[in-house]
Amino acid sequence: MLKKRDLHECHSLFNLMMDPAVSPYVRFECQSYEEYLFITKKLIVDEEQKTCISRTILNEMGHPIGTIDLYDIVNQTGFLATWIGTPYFGKGYNRRAKESFLTELFIEHQIDTVFMKIRKQNARSKKAVEKLPYAILANDINQQVYKSINHAQLIYDLYQVERLTFLESCKAIQHGVAT
Repeated sequence: MLKKRDLHECHSLFNLMMDPAVSPYVRFECQSYEEYLFITKKLIVDEEQKTCISRTILNEMGHPIGTIDLYDIVNQTGFLATWIGTPYFGKGYNRRAKESFLTELFIEHQIDTVFMKIRKQNARSKKAVEKLPYAILANDINQQVYKSINHAQLIYDLYQVERLTFLESCKAIQHGVAT
C-alpha cells in the first residue's frame, strides 16, 4: 500500500496531481513535470536528513495513486500531507494509507504527534479526517500551532493525532471494540 518515494513513479503521480480536483490541495504545487521531479528529489534528500518522511500510496495492483508525507519534523512532531488522484476518491485508500503511515511513524520513527492542517473550505478532507477516531480538532487545545498555521488569516483547521491515542485505537479495533 505504501512505499518509499522514488523517481520512477513521478510521471504517473504528476498526471494524477494535475487534475483540478486535486492540484489546489497538494502541498507542493508544480507547473511542470520537471518541477515535480525536482521536488521529489528534494523530498528524498530531506528524508535522508530526517526532516520529512515521504511515501507513495499504491493501489492493489501496485500502481501509484497519490502521496503521503510527514514534513517539518521537529522534536518528534510533524505535519501530515496526503493527496490521492480523483479516480481513487471514495474507495478507502486515504484512510488505509493514513493508518499504515501513522503506524510506521509512531512505531518505527518514534513520532509523538502528527498535525494535519486542513483548509476550512476543503469539505472532502474535513469529512475524511473527522471519520478517524484517533484524530481530534486541535484549534483550541493547541493554540500556538493553530496560530502559526494561520498567521496571516484564518484559513486552516488544525487536527492532531497523538501516538498513544492512535495505538490504543488500533488495539481496540483489533479486539473488535468500537472507538
